[in-house]
Amino acid sequence: MTYSAKNNSRLYFIQILTGLAVLVNFSGLFVTILGPDGILYASIAKTMVQHNNFIELFNGTKDWLDKPHFPFWITALSFKLFGYHTWAYKLPAILFLLMGAWYTYLLGKRLYNKQVGQLAAFILLTAQHIVISNNDVRAEPYLTGLLIAGIYHFYRSTHTKIFIHVLSGSFFTACAVMTKGIFILIPVALAIIGYLWSQKNFRQLFNFKWLVAGGLILLFILPELYCLYYQFDMHPEKWVFGQTHVSGIRFFFWDSQFGRFFNTGPIKGEGDYTFFFHTLLWAFLPWSVLLYTAVVSLFFNRNIPKVLPNEWLTVWAAGSTFVLFTLSSFQLPHYTNIIFPFFAILTAAHIIRNQQDNWKHIRLIQVFICLLAVFALVLLHVSYDPGKSGITFVVLLVLAAGFILWVLKDKLYYPVVRWIYVSGITSMLISVYLNIIFYPSLLKYQSGSEAAFYCNEHYPGLSVYSYHSPADYEMDFYLEQPLEKIASDTCLKTLKRPALVYLPDSSVASLRKDSIRFNLIQEYDYFSVSRLNLAFLRSSTRKTVVQRHLLISLP
Repeated sequence: MTYSAKNNSRLYFIQILTGLAVLVNFSGLFVTILGPDGILYASIAKTMVQHNNFIELFNGTKDWLDKPHFPFWITALSFKLFGYHTWAYKLPAILFLLMGAWYTYLLGKRLYNKQVGQLAAFILLTAQHIVISNNDVRAEPYLTGLLIAGIYHFYRSTHTKIFIHVLSGSFFTACAVMTKGIFILIPVALAIIGYLWSQKNFRQLFNFKWLVAGGLILLFILPELYCLYYQFDMHPEKWVFGQTHVSGIRFFFWDSQFGRFFNTGPIKGEGDYTFFFHTLLWAFLPWSVLLYTAVVSLFFNRNIPKVLPNEWLTVWAAGSTFVLFTLSSFQLPHYTNIIFPFFAILTAAHIIRNQQDNWKHIRLIQVFICLLAVFALVLLHVSYDPGKSGITFVVLLVLAAGFILWVLKDKLYYPVVRWIYVSGITSMLISVYLNIIFYPSLLKYQSGSEAAFYCNEHYPGLSVYSYHSPADYEMDFYLEQPLEKIASDTCLKTLKRPALVYLPDSSVASLRKDSIRFNLIQEYDYFSVSRLNLAFLRSSTRKTVVQRHLLISLP
């Protein structure tokens, strides 16, 4: 594969854009943690540190068996070092994602060349759901970095006898297993097997080092197995998922992932075979059409024998995981984030391979995507009306327009490459808008965290209770004092006073019925911000769907 010298002479431009993309991924660092999942995970890690117990996972006072320990250990370490802050929760996840971007560059460079590696890293960092996941942090940023790191080192081990790559691949893979479950071994194994098979390197398939790698992975996941055994298998009397005699070891090896896949585990879902195909259309924006074009071209190109061997590694890593998710009965949009690095490499290779072609239809599609995205952004801003942010929004639009004009006037790039850069700039505009304007305004309606901030500032140290509240996780994490939950009216009557109570407006009637005296401190608009709908996004109809929550004092 050959490349034009005029593109190589201006590689600094992609480096500048990639640096900006890194900053964009940090733009949501201080935005309030989004519930319910993110704030739940933060609360679990906070409980770990408060009780100095890094073996057991608890949701409040209840044993929690859903996700493995690794992300909670990392988050708890961050809390130990920096305290219970929003940014301390998000920072480790973003760093793991950036590690994934670095390994995306390294793998793209190894499989193709430096230009593909750089473009692949840029594509990954500007894919919409990657930036969203670095704000709404769950397990995926960790897993995105760990999966490609493990595969990269195992790939390198097929080209060198240096043991460090087997050790590193085993370590990163084990951490990935302790992040999401044992299923992660499938894309790792199939990526390496598919690559070696395509190279007709059958001898490597049966190399003793793979047994060593398997042993090392088992060794590295022993802390996870011990924790599960200690918390659950040693205590069959515990109630988990509405039953006793629940094995943490069995859940880890089977029910956590394969139980969901076959819909036989305690956590069930309803699968849709088309779900991830249409999810990718928005989650991988602005690169989704290019990705589908790359995949189609890959298997219908006349020069397949010259192209495909380099790409079997990424095809098997991404394809096997995508098929597994598609066949699964439990599906969520963020699941595919972990294979975005491989999608990015495939897409970048396709772009660079065809950059000298006219590609008029692709250019038109990217122009349409960019214009549609900007139009949707303006429409969202006008319809949602996030408050005093008009000047900031205009500044963002002007900066983005300046960067776009800079790219389009630079004739050292082929037209297709210029529009690729424009697409990335447009994506960064959207992400920055969401993180510095939209989400901060939106999370004012996550009233549990807002009430916690108010209590910390105005009533430090005073006892705080929640009563019939769906926002316990938010208050539990952000309150500086412990949050206690009230289960009944009787408990409410016997509270030690003075105290603060956070409750929905609908519960006030029961207080008045029982002649409980109280003073209104604050009123909040509440909405489940992780489940947006059109009525909420329109400022004119928002009040019809929000609920009223109150912070009261019991004198």
